[in-house]
Amino acid sequence: MNHLLILPILLPLMCGALLLVLPSREWLKRALSMLATLALVPLAVVLLLQAGDGQLHVYALGDWRPPFGIVLLLDRLSALLLLVAAVLGSAVALYALRGDDRLGPRFHALLQFQLLGINGSFLTGDLFNLFVFFEILLIASYALLLHGSGAERVRAGLHYVVLNLTGSALFLIALGLIYGVSGTLNMADLSARVATASGDQVPLLAAAGLLLLLVFALKAALLPLYFWLPRAYAAASAPVAALFAIMTKVGIYAVLRVCTLVFGDGAGELANLAQAWLWPLALATVALGALGALAAQDLRLLIAYLVLVSAGTLLAAVAAGSPEAHAAALYYLLHSTWVAGGLFLLADLIARQRGSKGSALVPGAALEHPALLGALFFFGAVAVVGLPPLSGFLGKLLLLKAVPSVALWTVLLLAGFATLIAFSRAGSTLFWRVGLSSLDSAELDIGRLGATLLLLASAVLLVVLADPLLDYATAAAAQLHDLGPYRAILKEGAP
Repeated sequence: MNHLLILPILLPLMCGALLLVLPSREWLKRALSMLATLALVPLAVVLLLQAGDGQLHVYALGDWRPPFGIVLLLDRLSALLLLVAAVLGSAVALYALRGDDRLGPRFHALLQFQLLGINGSFLTGDLFNLFVFFEILLIASYALLLHGSGAERVRAGLHYVVLNLTGSALFLIALGLIYGVSGTLNMADLSARVATASGDQVPLLAAAGLLLLLVFALKAALLPLYFWLPRAYAAASAPVAALFAIMTKVGIYAVLRVCTLVFGDGAGELANLAQAWLWPLALATVALGALGALAAQDLRLLIAYLVLVSAGTLLAAVAAGSPEAHAAALYYLLHSTWVAGGLFLLADLIARQRGSKGSALVPGAALEHPALLGALFFFGAVAVVGLPPLSGFLGKLLLLKAVPSVALWTVLLLAGFATLIAFSRAGSTLFWRVGLSSLDSAELDIGRLGATLLLLASAVLLVVLADPLLDYATAAAAQLHDLGPYRAILKEGAP
């Protein structure tokens, strides 16, 4: 059995538990957290190469064979998303080391548990453990969102907690309904049973499937369930907001996995159950996210609305249903997660040089480092708007080519134009409508700057490595649509 498969779960689990019991030596906790987070990057690369052989790799916990035992499943899709989480987590840990981890207790332990929940969600092979890992990452995110102080943070955190607790209750109801009807929660096994469902089973499974879609849509911030996200992300501390850039992607991953493996083309009477709902709601999410970005009076809030735009764009590609659309979506997911995380960190660098004005889009003092921060702001704006030659342009081009829909073309192009206007207004306010002198307290920490550059540089790296990445994304999408090997796992068991 290949034990590498469980390491992305064991490593943050053991590190997080150790950080809770270690004596209060800040340097030791910081070093351990940083080493554990950085170790996830080469581990994710190894698993990415391993999944590249086209085989499905199964890890049966306790050596109990599926569908009876708990299994972890590694395919190209999960391996790619493990890499996304590892790189983002490393940049967040590096940024937090420069002082943000002191805003409240247990930051590094919570970071490890958050990564545990994210990695587990990408690797699990059954719906119940998807629920378990969802709860782990959500509990950690509740504490991380409140990390620090401030009334706005508490208000946003309260809404976030209540909505997600409601989503968790609905998730359990859906799981109970599915298990009662089908007798299984293993996704590969469920795929085979849904395909042969008949009679009274069909409407019950349809109800459960739509309930799952509702829960995943809440996690992915799909209209009308996205209202919690902008204020929560804008109120969070910079490293937490950057880490949360992947939170909606966990929901999108769940939609993609379930809608292809369980309720995809091979689901018989329940084939493409969610498509009729996803497509219009995804486009509406893009449109309203762009309007929110236009109306935002704070840079952090502006970036939070852009997370909504990217989530809606990805869900539209998922709803399109074709392997080509899914391959384009995977490339765009890499771009949108890392660039959005970098922009949250950049917003904090800018806010630190504006004193009490912070990230509010109002005239303030001159920045201490206007040339450097202005260049990074311009670079990030070009990337997120989707202008050439950076990865945002290539990602949107791939999506438009893969989904030749007038509605998608219209919404994406108009949203891009609205985003361009929003960033132009923000840039002119932050860098041009300023006083003659800067604040004496302005700072630009090298460690924070390095973490920000690490994420923003992905907009160039994704273009340089576009060919192998697109080949991998295309193969991942093709593998996702080939249900035979997934269902064969049940007969062969774990190796």
